Amino acid sequence: MQTDPFCYTDERFADIQMLRYRLNGFSALSLRQKQLVYYLSEATLCGRDITFDQFGKYNLTIRQLLESIYIHYEGDRTCSDFLALEVYLKRVWFSNGIYHHYGCEKFVPGFSASYLQDVIDTLDDSLLPLQKGQDREAFIRELFPVMFHPDVLPKRVNKAHGEDLVLTSACHFYEEVTQQEVEQFYKTMKERYANDPQPPSFGLNSTVVKRNGIIQEDVWRIGGRYGKAISKIVYWLGKALNVAEDEGQRQYISTLIKYYQTGDLRDFNQYCIEWVGEHESRIDFINGFIEVYGDPLGMKGSWEGIVEYKDLEATKRTRLIADNAQWFEDHSPVDPRFRKPQVKGVTAHVICAAMLGGDEYPSTAIGINLPNADWIRAEYGSKSVTIGNLTEAYNKAARGNGFKEEFVIDDITISLIERYGDVCDDLHTDLHECLGHGSGQLLPSTDPDALKAYGNTIEEARADLFGLYYIADTKLVELGLTPDEEAYKSQYYTYMMNGLLTQLTRIHPGHQIEEAHMRNRSLIAHWCMEHGKDDGVMQLVRRDGKTFLKINDYRKLRLLIAQLLAEIQRIKSEGDYEAARTLVERYAVKVDPVIHQEILSRYQKLNLAPYKGFINPVMIPVYDAQGEMIDVSLDYTEGYAQQMLRYSREYGGV
Repeated sequence: MQTDPFCYTDERFADIQMLRYRLNGFSALSLRQKQLVYYLSEATLCGRDITFDQFGKYNLTIRQLLESIYIHYEGDRTCSDFLALEVYLKRVWFSNGIYHHYGCEKFVPGFSASYLQDVIDTLDDSLLPLQKGQDREAFIRELFPVMFHPDVLPKRVNKAHGEDLVLTSACHFYEEVTQQEVEQFYKTMKERYANDPQPPSFGLNSTVVKRNGIIQEDVWRIGGRYGKAISKIVYWLGKALNVAEDEGQRQYISTLIKYYQTGDLRDFNQYCIEWVGEHESRIDFINGFIEVYGDPLGMKGSWEGIVEYKDLEATKRTRLIADNAQWFEDHSPVDPRFRKPQVKGVTAHVICAAMLGGDEYPSTAIGINLPNADWIRAEYGSKSVTIGNLTEAYNKAARGNGFKEEFVIDDITISLIERYGDVCDDLHTDLHECLGHGSGQLLPSTDPDALKAYGNTIEEARADLFGLYYIADTKLVELGLTPDEEAYKSQYYTYMMNGLLTQLTRIHPGHQIEEAHMRNRSLIAHWCMEHGKDDGVMQLVRRDGKTFLKINDYRKLRLLIAQLLAEIQRIKSEGDYEAARTLVERYAVKVDPVIHQEILSRYQKLNLAPYKGFINPVMIPVYDAQGEMIDVSLDYTEGYAQQMLRYSREYGGV
């Protein structure tokens, strides 16, 4: 079924398939560039335990317990309970904790509490992650309800309207505070900066705690919370500083180190400005508290890392898009008040990922656009990347798996997707990251956090709609980015099919849609379905007892996309919380249980894993007799469990 044994592995568990990615062109890098990649990769791996702790207070303890059992247990390792424990551990590794990496619900162990108790009883206290002065009975009383009781910390991120999102979310960004207290805390802080044209990203790098009745921030920095891990990151950033490719890169690495030392978000602003302004180096990286999807209030940055280098040939495509950014902005179907009069500093590259870490590992994005601060985007621009070698691995693993034949309505549409699908998938990612996230502007009086829990969904919808609108434009044919005026239809079909039907394979029966990207796709597809109903633009039809998407008028569908883009941009620009809430709750959250069950049943017969992630390559420095690094070799043979245990051993600690 699979055509490339390199990217496809036999490592599969639960709903997950592990892949490998190839570092194309790595051998052609100079020694200095390879050294830089190696040092940055070490810095990327050192932040792993920060992400585990951010995603749940008990995640590290549970992982350490299970790893100790996995390594040291001498009982029956072939029984169903132990095999279920092994799967549970692999899921914990994959999701950086006990909550599903996409749906955020707590895993249900396939083994009993009594079995785990029996296994623990065989281990010496020295092999258990006991706190100072804690006995094993107290340890079990505290930990077991978290693992086994469905009502104890059940969701990592809860976005259900009407609930206290802080108290009902298990993520470890808040301690002993309510949503109202957190919102008031930051409202007061923002009022002090009301006239600052360059405000910090409030709350991005801190845990909000209440001590002796006083609410305060524990800042993530050297000498503060997560200081041990951050010190290790800074050590390797310091090594990278010595082999930086140019002065601009050297400067932003220095500023990032300063930010990690001070925790001052003004230093983070300066780092973002310097980082986004540096374009000449081939090696680049992201390292820090960046995306806020893991916080129900959309403020706290999960730690992530990725090291990358430009794919020089493929970047010609994205550079062409960036060079025409002003044309796309000027012709956007949104209110002119919300367009940028001057698009600044938009750069886009196709890159090869060299190392993944934190919230980007093992599951990762295929495109990134940063920085996130709207005022920095407006004044200094943004960097966008499409991660070509990861997309390549996904595409190769998907060939011949029977998915299209099961869910696409007819052979004509399948042929359309096979002809244009890979090109248009990459192009939509480029447009989403390079132009979509970088487009538009807030009104001067709009609070960037005004949309609260709905902000991430609205922002992703805005970027997706921008890409969908322009992928059908004749301008792309003129630029040579699409081969003809029919190509865009492949993207329209697969996108709408995913939003209406096939992404439901990632939802458990009886659950609603929680994740921001899934909500975004559901919103767009269901809104277009409803608003195009009278014109018969698209519909769900039954054939041979199965539900399929039928698109009758692609051109009218583009007009609907334009209308929704205009409204989504208005909501974003004006900070219209109520309109955002209405759109998301009406179109993005609910699941039709009948269609859901049908899709799950059909998908199950294909024997596919709905989620995929990556095993990192191993970078091995090569030294000469004098101890000087003379090369970096790559090893792609490390297994999943082997890699995870090594990372815990070599890069652990917060």
